[in-house]
Parts: sequence; structure tokens; C-alpha cells
Amino acid sequence: MIPAAFVQDLLQRVDVAEVVGRHVALRKAGINLKGLCPFHGEKTPSFVVSPSRQTYHCFGCGAHGDAIRFLVEHGGMGFVEAVQDLAQQVGLKVPDDDRPPAERALEQSQQQRQRSLSDVLAKAAEHYRAQLKAHPQAIEYLKRRGLSGSVAAAFGLGYAPDGWRSLASAFPEYDDPLLAEAGLVIAAEAESDTTEVRRYDRFRHRIMFPIRSARGDVIGFGGRVLDQGEPKYLNSPETPVFVKGRELYGLHEARSAIRSKGHALVVEGYMDVVALAQLGLPNAVATLGTACTADHVQKLFRFTESIVFSFDGDAAGRRAARRALEAALPLVGDLRSVRFLFLPTEHDPDSFIREHGPQAFEDEVAKAWSLSRMLVHAAQDDADPATPEGRARLLAQGRPLVALMPPGLLREQVTAELARHGGVASDALQAMWAAAEPPGARRASGNAGGDARYVSNARSNFGPGRRAHAGRSLPRPTATALDRAAWLLLLRSDVCEHITGEEHELLSDQPDPHGRFFAWMERTVHEHGPMGMPALLEQLAADAQAVAEAELARRLAGLHDMDPAIDPAQEWRAAMRTLQLQAVNDELTLLIESGELSEAALVRRRELVDRRTVLKQPAAAPTER
Repeated sequence: MIPAAFVQDLLQRVDVAEVVGRHVALRKAGINLKGLCPFHGEKTPSFVVSPSRQTYHCFGCGAHGDAIRFLVEHGGMGFVEAVQDLAQQVGLKVPDDDRPPAERALEQSQQQRQRSLSDVLAKAAEHYRAQLKAHPQAIEYLKRRGLSGSVAAAFGLGYAPDGWRSLASAFPEYDDPLLAEAGLVIAAEAESDTTEVRRYDRFRHRIMFPIRSARGDVIGFGGRVLDQGEPKYLNSPETPVFVKGRELYGLHEARSAIRSKGHALVVEGYMDVVALAQLGLPNAVATLGTACTADHVQKLFRFTESIVFSFDGDAAGRRAARRALEAALPLVGDLRSVRFLFLPTEHDPDSFIREHGPQAFEDEVAKAWSLSRMLVHAAQDDADPATPEGRARLLAQGRPLVALMPPGLLREQVTAELARHGGVASDALQAMWAAAEPPGARRASGNAGGDARYVSNARSNFGPGRRAHAGRSLPRPTATALDRAAWLLLLRSDVCEHITGEEHELLSDQPDPHGRFFAWMERTVHEHGPMGMPALLEQLAADAQAVAEAELARRLAGLHDMDPAIDPAQEWRAAMRTLQLQAVNDELTLLIESGELSEAALVRRRELVDRRTVLKQPAAAPTER
């Protein structure tokens, strides 16, 4: 048994649009995504994926569910296998629910309590919104800040009146312990009698910003004082449903804009988020009074491949940028971009846009520091690059930062950039770093170029049995078309970046271990970027859930030889053509053997025959993807 709490946590961490998008070609349709239903044949899209609800629904056949259900019903996985697959993608370990019944009962009780907290917080949010309409001074404050009613409504802004127990009008049972547990009420012992508990509202005379989870549930609040009181900003305390290091203000509202604009903008406060949305930049989010964490970065990478951190240009802003850099480095890859924007010290994003306009701010975003520049800048701390000692210090301080990065081309490029600033050759720097590592601690660096020495090393690790070919590289005669496709991905994992939706669906339908191998490759390259064969083999060997995939990879590494002149794109097209032809022939055989003579079956049969004719024709000249 898998604990129910783990399943719920897992579903909050994965993105159903990403899971479904690996199997279904999706396109934007308002705030949702739409495509052809994978559960029944259709020519007009009726299959809708809702990022806000984290569910899918087909209006044609009624198929409905979450990410786990999709893998079960579409991928043919068992429930446990689907949970394990998703957990592996987000770096979680699936626990075994072999606990005593009393412990499981306690967990169920805790889950019920969390649901009760969510209900209390949602009711409080409604109360604060109603109070905003009833207090003109709060509305006037928002107008002075340049916020419109529509933006205030979109973010659910409210107002906590200047009274000690205003929530009592929304919660007649003001002594309910859930109010204190949700962080809405403070319960303190009275000074005169230690047995008496004095209760009062945590938020008073403040504009209220509901903090929502990515799914849209209210999980906490941020309050901004209207006058000059302290503290200026006040957040809910952490609760069973609210962990500051994992949540981002405005993410629920910004999800669609992040996808459409192509990047997420991380700013310092929730007023900045709302103001930027008002000014035409609705793709902003903010941390909640904490430094940026890896959980924050990982959550954002579910919605975009590009993150821009915006910080003040003062010393505090530089320190915050350094922490964001360290949080992002383990998660970056060749296809993921992290940049750092430093505005003049007298400006935050809101004030900068009001003074210079949205286009000027967009221009600043375009000029934001790259991750490599930020890393070199961090490595230069207290190091004078004009002296040998300073350059040595720079390289020493840069090494642990580079070590945080996953293998791939980006890591190679950043290492080369660091070496250039340190005045040494990149190969020499990597050799010195490798020599300084303890035995057995070295990792193969990423290489997506199919370098012959990497493949040669991989073959030497897996024994004899190799065979040289004249001309282009080909598998042994005993290898199948599936073997050839799998080998090509091992040799040139950057091919994964160009797999089309049709090819992805074809590969996902292949029998194991090939089907699982293709899924593992796409997932790994998506998360870490392209790698060389040795790094992929090492990654597979370390993956306890990919035993069959690792065995397949080891077999293929010894079956094939590489011609330096190989064109991986051309080889890939040939392999896909063969697999597509096999799939068409298999379906035709099934139709013929079934004896089905319905109109739909006859139409499908004609489609397959036409498709087979096209696939048997000589391949067209390759084009750039």
C-alpha cells in the first residue's frame, strides 16, 4: 500500500499537462490545453487538459482523471508502477505503507484535518473580499497603487478590518482551534490569569493577498499594512497546508501567462506581482519571505524552460541572487535558461515600469545576466583576476558551483567560461579537478556531440563483440529496428530534443524494455539536457527503477560501432520510418484477421493502406527541424 498522503503530495508536484503532453499533441485553448483524445478515435479535438485543476477530461468519451490515472489508462501501467514513474520524475522515493493500522488511521485523520484547514482558509478569503467592498479607504489605497478592480478580483484581494475579532462575524465559533492552526487567529495566555486564553485576529487593518497553491486552493495569506505600521508585510505562519519554502505567490494566476510569454519572472514581493499583472506583465511570481529554494525552481520548471530572477542591485539583492543561483544549478540543463536581472538600486519592478514603461522593462529582461555570467561573478567574490593568486581563488570558488550542475553541454560550456576567466585551458582545468576528486567519486561529464572517444570508452567498458562497418554505422544483423532507434538515442541523446509528437506516441507504444527505455531517455534529457553515452550509462546504472532499461543499454553499447561521419538525424528518420511501417502493417493485419466490415473499419483500412504506400516510397531529402 502507498500512503494516500504521498499520492496527494505527488499529484501536487507533477504537472498533468506535462505528463499528458508526452503522449498527446496539445495546443492552447484559453486557460486550458486541447488535443485529440488518446482514448478514442476522433478528428475534432475534444480532449481538454486543465492546468489549474490538474485534470484531463474528454467531452467525447467521458475519460477523466489526473496524472496517475492517465498513465494507468493510457500507458497500461499498474497503479503502483504509475506512482513510481511519476515519483522518479520529481525525485521522490515511494514509501511502503506497511505500517500498523493505528499509524494509517492517524494519517487519515491528518488528511482530514488538512482538508478542514483548506475549508477554513477559503471561507476566510471570502470574508476578506467582502470586507474590501465595505471599506472605501482600502479600495482607495489600491487605487493609489494603480490597481484596477479587475486585477484585484483576479488575485482575490481583500481587507482585514482594524478590529481585534472581525473574523468572528465569519466564524461564529471563534474559539475553534482550526482558526489558530490555520494561522488566522492568535491564541495567547492572558497576563492576569494563565488559565485564560486570549484570542484575536492575526491580520488587522491590512490589504489581504490570498496565497494559493498551484491547484488554486487558498493555503495562506499575506497582509500589507495600509499606513505606517510594522511590520509592513505579514505572512501566515507555516501550517500543515502551507510551507513557505515550497510555495510561490501568484503561480496559480501566472501559469497561463508563463507558458505564453515563455518565461517566469521571479520578484521579491506580492505587491510587485499584482502591480506587474496590472501593467501587462502577468507572468510574475514571488517567494514568500524566504530565499529561493530548489523546490521553487523545480516547480517553475514545470511550466517553462526559462526563469528570470529580478533582484535589487544592492548587497542584499546580490546575496539573494547567489542563493537563487545555488538553488537553480542542480536543475538547469541545455534547454533550460536561468537569468538574473538587477535593476537600479532606486527601483523595484513596479516603480521602474511606472517611470520607464513596460517596453523598457522588457528590454532590461532581455539584457539580464546569463547563468554563466552570474556563476563567474559569484566565483570572483574576493578574488582579483589580475593576479595569479586571484585567478586560482576564482577557479577554486567556482568548482563547487559547477559541481552542482548535472552533466551536459551547459556544464561543459560553463566550465570553459570559468577556465577562460581563470587563465587556463578548459581540458587542463577539468583534468585538475578530476585528479583532486576522491577515487570513485568522478562523474562522466556530459557530451551530446557523439564524440568518438566517448563511445570508444563506453565499448571498452562492456567487453568484446564489436563489429566495424564501412560507410554509415549499422547495428548487427540480429538487432531490430527498435534496437537501432534505442542505440541512436544512446549515441546522440540530443535527438530526444527533436522527437515529434507522432514519434513520441509511436515510441511510447513499444513493448518493454524498449518502451520504458524511450520514456526514460526523453525524461532524462528533458530534466538534465543531452549527455554522452558514458554519462547516460552511469545514470541508468544508478537508477534502481530502470534495471531492464540499463541492461538493454549495456547490450546496445557493445552491439554497435560508430562511423564519425554518421548523420544521426538521417539515421533517426530511417529508424522511425521502419517502426511506423511495422505499426501500420500490424494494425492492418489485425483488421483483416478480425473480419470487421463496418464503415469505420473500412475507412480505417483504406487510411492504413494509403499510409503504407507513402512509407514505402523513398524518403524525402532531409530538412532542418
